[in-house]
Amino acid sequence: MSLKFLEKLSQDFTELLDDNEEYNVIIEVGKDIDKKSFTAHSTVLRYRSSYFKNELTNTKVNENNIKIFIKPNIASQVFEIILKYIYGGIVNVENVDTKVIYELMIATKEFEFEELSKKLESHLIESKASWLRTHFSFVYHSIFKINKFKDLENFYNNIIAKYPKLIFESENFASLQELALVSILKNNDLRMEESKIWEHTIKWGISQGSNLPVKLEEWSDENFKTLKTILQDCLPLIRYFQISKTDVMDKVKPYKKILDEQLWDDLMQNLTFPDRPIKSIIFPARSISVHETLPPRENKSFSTIIKEENALEISSWIDYKSTPYSSLDMPHEFKLVLRGSRDGFDPQTFWDICHGYANTVAILKVEGTDEILGGFNPSRWNKYADNVCIKPKDSFIFSLKNGNIQDSILSRVKYPERGFCNYEQRHIYGGLSFGNEDLKMKSRVSNFSQDCFCLCSGESIHFEKPIRTTDEFFSIIDYEIFQIIKK
Repeated sequence: MSLKFLEKLSQDFTELLDDNEEYNVIIEVGKDIDKKSFTAHSTVLRYRSSYFKNELTNTKVNENNIKIFIKPNIASQVFEIILKYIYGGIVNVENVDTKVIYELMIATKEFEFEELSKKLESHLIESKASWLRTHFSFVYHSIFKINKFKDLENFYNNIIAKYPKLIFESENFASLQELALVSILKNNDLRMEESKIWEHTIKWGISQGSNLPVKLEEWSDENFKTLKTILQDCLPLIRYFQISKTDVMDKVKPYKKILDEQLWDDLMQNLTFPDRPIKSIIFPARSISVHETLPPRENKSFSTIIKEENALEISSWIDYKSTPYSSLDMPHEFKLVLRGSRDGFDPQTFWDICHGYANTVAILKVEGTDEILGGFNPSRWNKYADNVCIKPKDSFIFSLKNGNIQDSILSRVKYPERGFCNYEQRHIYGGLSFGNEDLKMKSRVSNFSQDCFCLCSGESIHFEKPIRTTDEFFSIIDYEIFQIIKK
C-alpha cells in the first residue's frame, strides 16, 4: 500500500518559502516601482529547475554567503507565482489578469518549466481565445522571439490563413520576425493572391535592409544581392507558377535578380510553353477566398437594435479611440442587462433591474424614424438616490449612423464638474437621464414605449452638442441597457 500526503508536503514547502532565516539566494525582479526582492533556498531551486541549477553553479556568493540573481524583465507578480509553483507545485490563475498569465507563460519557458508553460499555453488558447484575438499583433510578434510556442503559432496562423490582411497590412508588418513570416508563407491555406503575397514579402525584405535605395531604378547588383540574402528563407516558399502572366511581368520581373536563374528560366518557359516540362518545383495553389468576412461572434444576436459595427464604434468611443475597433481587436463584451420588449417599459422596471450596474450603455430606438440614440454611464445606477447628480467625466451621449442617417454623432460631457448625469428618482415617471435634459427617458403614462421625452434642442446643456434636432416628445420601439465588460 502506498500512502501519499502531497497536499501536506506542498503546504510545508510553501511555508518554507516564507522562512526569512535559512535562505541563501536573493532574486531581484522587476524594475522601477515594480522592483522587488525574493528570498529562496538553493537546494529547492536546484532540484526544481534546470535553469536555476545552471545559474547557481555559475554564480558566486557575496560576503554574506548569499547568491544574488537580477531579473528585471520578470514582473514581480509573475515571479511570485513562479516561486509558489517551485515550492508548492500549485498555480492558481483563476482571478489573474490574462496579460499576467501570458507573461507567466513566457517566464516559465525562460525558467525551463516546460510542463507549466505548456499548460498555460493550452489554457490561453482554450479559455482566453478572445483576449488572444484582441491582442493579436502584440502576442503574435512576441511569441516568435522565443519560437517555442507551437500551439499559439498554429492558433494565429489559422486566423492569418483566413484573414491575411491582418498581418500583411498591419502598421508593424515590417517588424515581423523572419520566423513568423516563414511560418505564414508555408501555409497552404493562406487566402491571398500569390502576387500580393510576393509584393508583401518584397516589401518586408526591403524594410529589413538599411541602405537600399527607395527607387528601384537606382539599385545596384549589390543591392539585389542584399535583398536576396535577406529573403533567402522566404523566396523558396512563394508559389511563382500560380502568379498570372501579367503580374509576373509587372511585379516579379523587376526583382528577377534575386531569383535563381533556373527558376526564372522555368517561369518564362511556363508562361510561353506551359506544356513543356520544367526543372523547378511547382507548389499547388493556395486556398483563396478574397471575399470572406470575419467570423460572427458567439453573441451575434446580442441586440435587437444595434449591429456589431455599432458596438465596435461605441467601444472605440469608450476608449477614446479615433477609429472604430475591428471585430478581431474588440476589447469589450456587451452584456445585456435590460431589454424593454423583454422586461417591460415602465420606469420602475428600469430602476429595479439596472440598480448597481456601472459601465453601462443605453440604446434607444426611436419610433417612426431611423434614429438610434444612447449614452454611456461609467458610474452606478442607484435607485435609492433621489435626484442625485454625479460626476462621471467619461460619460457621453450619441446618435448612431443608421438607415437614412449618414453619420454618427458623439457628444462628450462638457461640464462634468456641474454634476451632468442626473438620475431622477421618480420611479413612476422617470428613467435614465444624461445631463439635465440632454438625453432623458421620462414618461407621463409610466410607459416609455407610449411616450418618452427627450430634450436635445439646439443648446445642449452639459454635453458638447445635441444629438437630436427636435425637442418634441417621442416614443421608442425598444430600448436596451448593456454592461460593458473588459475582456
